[in-house]
Amino acid sequence: MQRNPESDLIKALEEVLDLERAALVDGELDRLDHMFPEKEKLIGALNDVQVFDSADLIRVQKKIERNQTLLNSAADGLRAVATRMAELRRVRQEFSTYDSSGQRSGYAVRSHAKLEKRA
Repeated sequence: MQRNPESDLIKALEEVLDLERAALVDGELDRLDHMFPEKEKLIGALNDVQVFDSADLIRVQKKIERNQTLLNSAADGLRAVATRMAELRRVRQEFSTYDSSGQRSGYAVRSHAKLEKRA
């Protein structure tokens, strides 16, 4: 049985998508940089050929959607970390209190306070 080029492309793309999913699930986002050019090349090549088996395309589409959901979750997580880090920086730079009427008062914190010993 002769293999057609589109099935080879689909198989290669599915392998890349599975590796991408594994990297996302493992939290190894740096591995995604190496996969993106290959994934882009395979999708471009697949767009250039005529694919007759829609079941293959549906399977690939589901994997792409699954990975996109994981990518969105990873991006949300990174944004949450960035927000939390900014909040921690703000807390280190300012001490805030509230008075009896609920008004907030902020006091700057010295960044490098020195302790002086006296004999």
